[in-house]
Amino acid sequence: MTSRLFLALLLALATMPVGAREEIRTTGQPAPRLAAFDTLVTRLLQKYEVPGAALAVVKNGHLVLARGYGLADVERNEPVQPDSLFRIASLSKPFTSAAILTLVERGKLRLDERAFSRLGLGEPADPRVKTITIRQLLLHAGGWNRDGGFDPMFIPFKAANAVGAKPPASCETVIRYMLTQPLQVDPGSAMHYSNFGYCVLGRVIEKVSGERYDDYVRSAVLAPIGITRMRLGHTLLPERAAGEVRYYNSPGAPPVRSVFPSHPGQVPAPYGGWYLEAMDSHGGWIASPIDLVRFIVHLDGTLKPEPLKPATVAEMIAKPAGHLSSDPDVWYGLGWQVRRVGKDASNWWHVGSLDGTTTLMVHTSQGMDWALLFNGSPRQQDQLIGDMDEGLWQAAGTVHEWPARDLFNQYR
Repeated sequence: MTSRLFLALLLALATMPVGAREEIRTTGQPAPRLAAFDTLVTRLLQKYEVPGAALAVVKNGHLVLARGYGLADVERNEPVQPDSLFRIASLSKPFTSAAILTLVERGKLRLDERAFSRLGLGEPADPRVKTITIRQLLLHAGGWNRDGGFDPMFIPFKAANAVGAKPPASCETVIRYMLTQPLQVDPGSAMHYSNFGYCVLGRVIEKVSGERYDDYVRSAVLAPIGITRMRLGHTLLPERAAGEVRYYNSPGAPPVRSVFPSHPGQVPAPYGGWYLEAMDSHGGWIASPIDLVRFIVHLDGTLKPEPLKPATVAEMIAKPAGHLSSDPDVWYGLGWQVRRVGKDASNWWHVGSLDGTTTLMVHTSQGMDWALLFNGSPRQQDQLIGDMDEGLWQAAGTVHEWPARDLFNQYR
């Protein structure tokens, strides 16, 4: 198949309108006591015209609900399974944070040491870059402000061309480019959400561990707690993993320029509008919602083994020093958004979004955890995320008696 025909096929697949459906197909064992969760997800699929979703809900360490909704592949009429793999976008950041913290626990890294001294990439144009610490990168306080400039992870041609590299720009190429650019604020002085900061953290993990980023995350974080199917995703549809869903932009969304010189032309944004491989440590993982809640219940110590010590988890969710949060009860910790809900209790969560992907995972102080993943990105993606969050809390509030079952052993 020629490149032009291949791209035309991709465009047809990923921008095909989903249209109205009479019924949302579901997979996984139903739970009548938890019917409010099914009602919520099917309503969101219909409201936002997204093909499919998967949900996992935990109560007191038991996986009580694991369900697939709608279609993983519209063209093949394949349903989403409870353990279907989805791009999780920025839900990748808590995994990168956990990997960094294992290196701290092992004495190989300090949170307050200077990050770029580990990389040995030469003199930055802005000398303040040399003072940026590992902790500041985790807190999104490295000094970059994408709202006042640009997100370097989404300029694959510009970054590559600027440093004489082959596009699309790898994470390493983006770092080389950013060393030629000024910071917007002093490191540690303000929190500005930064995908690029987590790109840097991935390279620190590689330098310190001596392993590829994903290999270290698997060996140090995932494998010990029984997560075996998570992996880094790929940009192009032919490289989709076994069990991975397809991704759909909003109906009628225009095509965009391909980031691949080998496949020039217009493409659907989820399949070539950006370079997923460069996003590994800030947005590149694929996982099932079951993987995500399994990670949470081991991280909080409900299930053993724990990937991090309790004291490390406490530091991970602690309010950062200084003025990085304007709200006394809400802040971004080391890889997680945190809300204080009592003297010694908090909820932590993360959201994620890319073209074709909308994701949420939550740990609550009430013994409940959930992860909800969609294989679409409506025009009102922020509104969808808000409805997901509010709806899941409301659905949980309708449950008067939780099932005693535990489905974790059914999904490996």
